[in-house]
Amino acid sequence: MTLYLTEEDVTALLTTEDALEAVEGSFHRLAAGEVENRPRYRLRLERGILAVMAAVDLELGYAGTKTYTAFGYDDYRFVVQLFETRRAELAAIIEANRLGQLRTGAASGVAAKYLARPGARTLGVIGCGWQAESQVASIRAAVPTIERVVVYCRTREKLEDFCRRVGGEPAEEQREAGEQDVVVTATTSTDPVLRGEWLRPGALVCAIGANDLGARELDNVVLERASFVCCDSIEQARLESGDLVEPIERGVLDWLEVHELQEVVAGEVQGRVSDDDVVLFKSNGLAAWDVAIAAVALERARERGVGREI
Repeated sequence: MTLYLTEEDVTALLTTEDALEAVEGSFHRLAAGEVENRPRYRLRLERGILAVMAAVDLELGYAGTKTYTAFGYDDYRFVVQLFETRRAELAAIIEANRLGQLRTGAASGVAAKYLARPGARTLGVIGCGWQAESQVASIRAAVPTIERVVVYCRTREKLEDFCRRVGGEPAEEQREAGEQDVVVTATTSTDPVLRGEWLRPGALVCAIGANDLGARELDNVVLERASFVCCDSIEQARLESGDLVEPIERGVLDWLEVHELQEVVAGEVQGRVSDDDVVLFKSNGLAAWDVAIAAVALERARERGVGREI
């Protein structure tokens, strides 16, 4: 039987810590060659897009697709379909707005765990939308030394509300957020919101907002200052990371200098060499993470008798 899980079910079943564990495990399996991941592709709708991404995780025993429609920045619907890999069985259909929010935050949390400077105390966030909240929660959970969160976004009312919810400090200028030990860009901007000149020595940048070749959150100086640059998937980055593709086309960076975070997690490469290194993680989001966290939700739902069989 197929289990159907709603957004409310997912929220009740999964925590930030669950997402961190699932996504970190996914990185290990990616490095070991146990996961096959396919980048997102998009089809045009009349006023929006239909996007599809897929992955197979042989060690977990699940394969899945994430499909979603998006109309602008605040009208979207995500669904994950989870299949078993050892027989023709649709194991679950999962409403995945919350699932996606958790896994995207968790990826930055994993990056911070492995790449933030030791003893990092401050987190700066540029953007206070839907994805930013899980970024704060995940990085705090992954880096317990974080004591202060500085947040900037353009709308004062949204900024103050966000800071109340996450225990952050509102910044008057985006530069204030960009001057912290760990800096997250989580915006819908098509033009750079973070300047490399703002970064303090030792900063880790997690750029998660732009996933289109025509959009950038980072200026070239960020790339010039970075001693180590990694992404979640080079294959996917070539298709949709304007923050990497454009600087590479201009000779600021070379693809040979770009690594995948899984290499760091698996201990294949050393990301940070010095406490003063500026390090960049460019995240676009992988279907492999969706499969990993959906599998946790499914197994827990079965244990607790949550969800509806269809």
